[in-house]
This record gives sequence, C-alpha cells and structure tokens, in this order.
Amino acid sequence: MTEQAEQPNSYTFSKEERLCSKRLISLLFSKGSSFNLYPLRFVHYSPEDLLSEKTQLVISVSKRNFKRAVDRNRLKRQVREAYRLNRHILSQHQEQAPRLLAIIYIGKEKKSFDTIQKKLISGLERCLIK
Repeated sequence: MTEQAEQPNSYTFSKEERLCSKRLISLLFSKGSSFNLYPLRFVHYSPEDLLSEKTQLVISVSKRNFKRAVDRNRLKRQVREAYRLNRHILSQHQEQAPRLLAIIYIGKEKKSFDTIQKKLISGLERCLIK
C-alpha cells in the first residue's frame, strides 16, 4: 500500500457526518436556532447528550420550488460539495461547532456554485458565533 492510500482524506463526506436519525432531525428543528443567508437557511443545534464529535448534516431542497428531481439533486450536490470543501471552518473550532446542522436551499431559482459556496462559508462562520 502506498502512503497516500493509508492516510484518510480530510475532504471526504463520510457516513458519520450524515444526519439520518428521525429523532435527531426532529430535535434539530424543534429546539435549534436558525437564520437565513439567501439562498440558504441554516438550522443548528448542539445537544449535550450527543456522542458524536463531528457535526452531522442534513441538506434539503424544496419540491415546491423545484419540481424536477434532477434540479433538486443538482442543488443538493452543489451544497454538499461546498460544505465538503469548507467544513474545515467548523473543525478548527470544534468546541464551538454545532453538532447538528441543517442546510435548506430556500431560493426559487438555481444559483451558481460560487454563490452557494460564498453563502455557505458565511453561514458556517455565523454558526460558530451563536
């Protein structure tokens, strides 16, 4: 094995980072705080009893605004990619980072990847401020 293959890639989006639990998702939306940075809405919450030390993320795009699944999937992929490239912002401040995070695309039209990435970076920094 090469040395590069043994070292885990810090840019991967692993299963542990995906928020799948219905209980945790309902907890996030019921007790979490939120803010908008158009075209994204951020909902974050840090429960004390959560065992995971990584931030768990859920990404959503409204079916009301984007009827075609290919459009929703493309936007989710762009948001996921922007998060994957910039999550080091949260990992640098691990003790302040939210444990549960939802990013919802609330725009009515498709935006460019650069716009999504700029807003996501601003949103992640704002999540740390609380």
